[in-house]
This record gives sequence, structure tokens and C-alpha cells, in this order.
Amino acid sequence: MSSTGSATPARVHRLPLVGALRLGRPSDVWFKPALSVVAAVAPPSLLLVALGRLDLAAYTMAGSLCALYAHNRPYAARAKVLAWVILGMLGGLAVALVAASLTRDAVVLVTVGALLAAVQKAVCDATRVGPPAHVILTFVSSATLFVPQTLGQVPGHLALAAGAGAWAWLVGMAPAPLRPHGPERRATAQALDAAAAYAAAAARGGEGAAGARSAAYAAVHAAWQTLLAAGTTRPSTTRGALERLVVRAEVALAAPTDADPTLLHTWARAVRGTGRIPRTGDPRRAGEGVRRDEESLRGAGDDLRRGNADTRRVDDGPRPTADAPRQRPGGLRGVGHAVPLDDDSRPVDDRSRPRADGPRRTSGGPLREVRGVRRVGGDSLPVDAGPPPMGDGPHRTGKVPPATGDLPRAERDELLGVDAERDVPPRPLWTRLERLRPVALRTALGCALAGYAALALGAERPYWALVTAASLYQANVTLTWSRAVQRVVGNVVGVLLFAAVTPVAQLGPLALVLCILACNFGAEALIGRNYWLGSVCVTPLALLVTELPGYQPTGELVTGRVVDTLVGALVGFAAAVAVTDRRAGRRVERALTAVHRAREHAARLVAGPAATPAALEAARRGLAAAVVDLRATADAAAGEWWQRALPQERVVLAEQAAHRTLAATVRCQGLLPDPGTSTHTHTEGASP
Repeated sequence: MSSTGSATPARVHRLPLVGALRLGRPSDVWFKPALSVVAAVAPPSLLLVALGRLDLAAYTMAGSLCALYAHNRPYAARAKVLAWVILGMLGGLAVALVAASLTRDAVVLVTVGALLAAVQKAVCDATRVGPPAHVILTFVSSATLFVPQTLGQVPGHLALAAGAGAWAWLVGMAPAPLRPHGPERRATAQALDAAAAYAAAAARGGEGAAGARSAAYAAVHAAWQTLLAAGTTRPSTTRGALERLVVRAEVALAAPTDADPTLLHTWARAVRGTGRIPRTGDPRRAGEGVRRDEESLRGAGDDLRRGNADTRRVDDGPRPTADAPRQRPGGLRGVGHAVPLDDDSRPVDDRSRPRADGPRRTSGGPLREVRGVRRVGGDSLPVDAGPPPMGDGPHRTGKVPPATGDLPRAERDELLGVDAERDVPPRPLWTRLERLRPVALRTALGCALAGYAALALGAERPYWALVTAASLYQANVTLTWSRAVQRVVGNVVGVLLFAAVTPVAQLGPLALVLCILACNFGAEALIGRNYWLGSVCVTPLALLVTELPGYQPTGELVTGRVVDTLVGALVGFAAAVAVTDRRAGRRVERALTAVHRAREHAARLVAGPAATPAALEAARRGLAAAVVDLRATADAAAGEWWQRALPQERVVLAEQAAHRTLAATVRCQGLLPDPGTSTHTHTEGASP
């Protein structure tokens, strides 16, 4: 099928101005990176104040700033990510220190800084390290390039940064004993809230439903990635309960008009706290569990009102009466129920206690209780088929995957879906780097030209222009323009703030450190609402760091910062326009092909006579991930200039067909009633 007839005509994109400055909602965990960076920066800096060596604080701060990373990762994954970030920071710092000790040629140093920025940008994007991504690493390495060094000083400076980095690692991991499942809880809550928002938007109708649907699928996909990143070395009933809640969010996406947004929001509020997690049961047994559901919600509400999860009162909704139909929980009206926690209701540190009625339940897959068929060995049986027949089939051998071989048969079935996804190896790093070549080239060219331009204008600190250019580059030119606007506005306002706090900061070393801590906190607290708002605090922070070796004239710092910011923004954006990503259209075609293949595979399983639970689960999750990737790829390509027209109509049709197939897959798994039993669900068109 040719894409010519269904493609959107090429056009020049309008660049936003006011919209780029619009404030958003703060992050759910805005205070975590803000407090973490203060806790990581304060002890090393105060120790240097006591020793009278505040001039070395720039090196300890390089390690301390690593505490900003990985706050959305489960702690097992966070430990690894933080370690790699610290190693990456030390690597960039080492290159910068050696280069600064070998040459004082500003052109050479700018070139080294630009190449480092390109490598840091590409690696951070390929590994999806998350905010603040490469910007902090580029700031550290670029600033160090222009600090006079000798080769003999390099080991000592690296040791200071490594020691502060180790302390930052401890700060990042400090909440683990108190809330070992905090990141997974937050990701699950976000998925439930996004599914509820989509259900509400679908009920209202209008154009907002499509955007809410994409956001909900992305949130659910992110929740699964968070749960999968937690690892499998220590089974957890809490994580199993969270997986089942994410499944309820997926069910709501498949049938939004049947979903109950109030219940989904109630679950999200309960999950965000430290109380017990609502357990969802088998939606095929819709006639059971109403009383237990109300008990579960009342328990969650009690936890919330006690302050374990939220200080706000939870509205559990009207109680069922004889004159009003009961709304079934599970995220759907008339589908599913929730039950109180069994062993999940125990405190987190009591997970090792054995159950009185048998072995302790271990972490299950996302469909622990909601399978449409039951797998025994290699056979698939209906849930009501009774025990398997005694014969010579595969079930007689008792052979199961090694990860589940020591579990009861029912537990094995529940783990198959997640085990199948965990067994899929990630794509090699080089394949992920391949698609980032245009961004890496933009970064290298833009940073180098910005630094050279600043040198031509007589700048004493050309790395400010270099870092400004490095901070601009986003997924496409339109987003890069928005970031340029935000950077300029934030820096201009920020230099005014710096001029206001300078008299206080120059009262003494302790006052300077306290001002730096305040700027660190403010930057992380505000940057989630909009980048320009965070830059208001980042700018005085960067200027105050330059005064660690000694105080400098305020007027010169302010003027130099404004000029370098404008140069970096203009030259950096010009490089983004010059280096076009002509392969963006090809990536959209590949994403369309991936969705089509995933949809065909899922539809064949739905139509097949004996699809196993693991196969259905893997197909559904694979199709959902392909849809999320298609939307992200199409949005990124839509903001590029000077490329062939994009097949926007085909993208929309592919998304719609995939969503219908997802709904049919969910129904085949027993999570939705059959066609005709619900007046709202519409899932035809699932066949290839």
C-alpha cells in the first residue's frame, strides 16, 4: 500500500512561543530530587568550608549532582543506574582534567567539550537514563575544561569527585529500607490515574480522548517497564499486587466506556501511600466479591485518612442500595471485584512470614488471577475444566521453566507472562545509537560553533555558550525551538536573581554554600513545571559556582552570561535546523510495520483454538509497546523540517485497529465480558 495518498502534505511548522512558557503540573515526586541534591551537596561542601578549601567544592559538587538521577527507578535498578552515571561523570571529568592540563588553547578545549557533549547526549538518550540526562554531565566536563590544571592534580580532583559520587549513591538509595516499593507504587498509581483520565475523556467524547488515550497507554507501558526493572531475585507479593492493578488499568483502556474512573483514582490514591494495596480478583466471577470490595475500599480509605497514603479524604462512592445497581470494581462496571490483601496486607518487612495455609505466595505475573485458560505443562485447559487428565502428555513430566519450577502449578501459570518478557534480551546499544546519529551530529556541531562564536566575541567562559547549545537538543526541531525559548527566558530572569542574591552570597564562604544549596533545591523543585522556571534557579547556581575559587565582579558575570546564552541558543538552534533528520519518516514506516505485525500475531492468537496464557499475555504486551513506540515516533517525526510527508492517516488507522485488537485480546484472556454482554464495549475488527 502506497503512503502517497494517505500522507499529510509537507508544510512549514509553526514554532510556539507563548505555549513553550506555559506551566504544567509539578511532578508527584518533585521534592525527592530537590531534597536529595541538597543532602548530597551539603556535607562535602560544608566539610570543605571547615577545612578552608572551598576552592575544591567544584569537584565534589560534580559527584554530588549525580544524586539527581534515577528517582523513577526501582531501587534494584536505581543502584545500577546511579553507579553508571557516577562512572560516566568521572570519565568525562577525567578527559576534561587531562585536556585542561595539556593545553590552554581555547579552540582545542571547545572542540573537546563539543565532542564530549555529543557522546554524553547520545549515550544518555540511548540508555534512557532519564532526567536530567546529559546536561549535568556536559556542564561538569565543559566547566572543568577551562579551569587551569596540572597532571599531578588530576588524581586528587578525581578522588574528590568519586568520594562525593559515592555519597550521592548512598543518598539516592537511602529511602529503600523505608519504602522498598515506592517507585513501583508511583508508576502504578500514574497508570491508574491515566487510565481513569482516559475513561472520563471517553465518556465526555470530543477531541481530548485521543490524547488521553495515548498518554494512558504510555503511562501503562512505563508502569510495566518499572515493574520489570525491579528484577526477580526476591519474590514480592506487593509487586504481584501492583502488577494486577496495572492489568486493571489495561482493561480500562480496552473498554473505557465500561470503566469506573472514581474507583481507578481511589486505587491510585491508596497505592501512592504506605498502606495496604487493593487486590483485584478474577473478573470472570463478577457475581462475587461486592462485599469484599467495599471492605477493601474502606480499608484503603482508612489508611488514607490515617495519613499513610494521602491526607485527603477518599470518596469511595455511593454504597450500593436495593434501588441502585451496584458498580463492580476492577476498574469496570459489572466486571471484576477487589478483595482485601492476603499476605500483602502484612508490613513490607514481614514478607518472609510463611502463610498458615501453605507456601507463601510469590511475585506473580500481571495476570495472576485473571487468566481465561489454565496452562498445565504444555496443555491449555479452560478455567473450569477441573484437574488435568492423567496420561502421557507434557503435564506428566512436570517440566516448567527454571524460574518457576519450584512453585505450585497455579503459581507457575501466573508467572509465565512476566517471565516471558524478562527473558527477552534488550536491543544492543549500537542499534539504539544508530538512530541517534542526527542528534549527536547536531550536538557536536552546535556546541562547537557556539563555543567558537563566543570566543570570537571575546567571552572568558565560552563553555556557557557550549552548555546552552547542548541543553537545547530534543527529539525534533520544534521541541528544540521550545527549549531554546525556555532557556533564554529562564537565564535572563535568572541573572536578575543572581544580582539580587550576590550581596548575601559574598558575606562569607558559609553564606555562599547556603545560597548554592537554596538554588539547587529551587531548581529541582521548579523544573518539573517548566524548564524555564527551573532555569531561573539554575542560572544563579552556575554563576555562584564560578565564585567558589574567589569572588568576581557581578556586572561582568551577568553580562557574560546573557551574551553567552543568546549566542548558544541562536547558534545551537541554527545547527538543529541545518542538520535535518531525514530518516524520521523511515522510522515511522518501520514503526507502522511493527504495529501491523504485532497486531496480526495477537489476532491470530485470539482466533486460534488453544492460545496459552503466556502467549496471549506476551502478544498483548508486545502490541501495546508497539503502539506506544509508534505514537512517540510519529510525534518526534512530526516536528522535523524538510522531510517527506508523513503518513498521518495510516498512523491513526493503525492505532485504532491496534486498540480494537488489544480489546479483543483482553476479552480472550477473560478480562472482559463476551461481545453482546456489555452494551458499551466494541471490539470487532480484531482479525488480521
